[in-house]
Amino acid sequence: MELNGQQTIKASRDAVYEALNNVDVLKQCVPGCESLEKTSDTEMSAVVALKIGPVKAKFNGAVTLTNLNAPESYTIVGEGSGGAAGFAKGSADVTLSEQGDETLLDYQVKADVGGKLAQLGNRLIDSTAKKLSNEFFVKFGEIVEAGPEAWTEDEAEEAKEAAPAPAAAEGGIPRWVWIAAATAAALIAVYALS
Repeated sequence: MELNGQQTIKASRDAVYEALNNVDVLKQCVPGCESLEKTSDTEMSAVVALKIGPVKAKFNGAVTLTNLNAPESYTIVGEGSGGAAGFAKGSADVTLSEQGDETLLDYQVKADVGGKLAQLGNRLIDSTAKKLSNEFFVKFGEIVEAGPEAWTEDEAEEAKEAAPAPAAAEGGIPRWVWIAAATAAALIAVYALS
C-alpha cells in the first residue's frame, strides 16, 4: 500500500522537526497509543491498541529514524506485530518545507500487512490507514501550533480544558472536520503498529 499527503502547520520548521522527534508529542498523536518509549536517539518502541474492521488487537512495534537531515527531512522505518491479528511493516519519507511562518509537512508511506489484517482487504486497510494518519496529523498540528507548553500530556490536558474550542479552522472548515480529517514519525507508527 502507498499513502501520501500534506499538512500545513502554523509553526517554524525547526519546531515541527523537534516535535516529530518528541515522544510526548507523538504519544498524544498516535491513535490507540498505550505506550511509546525512546530506546535510543533514533529508535522507539510502542504498544498500540486498535480495531481495524472486525480485527481488534494490541500491536507491539519498533520505529527507527534514518536518513536524518535536520530540520528538512528524514525516513521512518517501522514494523509491528499483533500476534494472530497479523503484522505490518513499512517506511515513510517526511519532508518539511518553510512557507513563510508556516511549515508544509509532506509524507509518502509504503507499507505491507500480513496475517488476518491482509485478509480484510485493501479497501478497508487503506481507508483505516488514511483515517488514522489524518487523525495523527490533525492532532500533531494542533499540539505543535499550541506551542511547547502543550507538548507533555498533562500540560496539554490543562491547556485543552482552559482554552475555548474554536468553531472553525482555516477556510471555514468546522473544527470537528479538521480534527477528523487531517507522523511524521508517528504516521508509520500508526500504520506499522496497526
